[in-house]
Amino acid sequence: MRKALILPLCLGGAALLAGCGDSRFAQTSRAIDSIAAIDQENMAELMLTSADPREAVSYFTQASEREPDRVIFRRGLARSLARSGQAEAAIPVWQQVIAHPDAVLDDRVELADAYIRTSNWEAAQSTLAAIPPTHETFQRYRLEAMVADSRRQWDRADSFYEIAAGLTPRPAGVLNNWGYSKLTRGDHRGAERLFAEALRHEPGLFTAKNNLVLARAAQRRYELPLIEMTQIERAELLHTMALAAIRQGDVAVGRTLLQDAVATHPQHFEAAVVALRSLQ
Repeated sequence: MRKALILPLCLGGAALLAGCGDSRFAQTSRAIDSIAAIDQENMAELMLTSADPREAVSYFTQASEREPDRVIFRRGLARSLARSGQAEAAIPVWQQVIAHPDAVLDDRVELADAYIRTSNWEAAQSTLAAIPPTHETFQRYRLEAMVADSRRQWDRADSFYEIAAGLTPRPAGVLNNWGYSKLTRGDHRGAERLFAEALRHEPGLFTAKNNLVLARAAQRRYELPLIEMTQIERAELLHTMALAAIRQGDVAVGRTLLQDAVATHPQHFEAAVVALRSLQ
């Protein structure tokens, strides 16, 4: 009788051990899958931030074909296409992303960015309008400002630029865009102030330096501002100011500035030389 009881107990113990083994195997399998998913996300992030845009497009194209249900790869493909200058091709991919159950509001913002890159301002506006106003991000407001600019809604653009600048620790780029908007409206002093502010945040931003010179030249202030610049940058800024002066009819000033640009540049400054010869 005792032997008869021992056998079922042994069998029960074996079954229990087997159950523990199965549970342990399942946990291990899930852990491996989790690690693999994290590795894929890390790889996707690496491809977006470090890889050549064309290599990233190739990687995400293959990954999307291999795992079509993973939105991370389709999102990566759309971003890579935009980075490689293929905004038109990125649009249908972003449309697939926002139709995915795992899509987020930032995906809609990036779709609007792709529309702006292709100058489809109406589509960009409708895409941004569909995003809840509670989604307050730097990128969203930066794009809202650009759309308002395109529609010549200056007060609205100024409001969005100001909000965007306050939402990023690196506002130089958006301040430069805001300044350029002011420059195109004819508000040269306002533009000058914004370009100078952009350079306080990012002293090496040459686009802001060039725009600052244009804003000063538009006021017929033909001296370079007191900002950080290399010798080559100084020559290029003198060239920019010279062309602005000539366009405004101040030809003698422009000629002098071109001569200074040629003399300042450490190498042969072909563009300035050609412009000077055309005046002579």
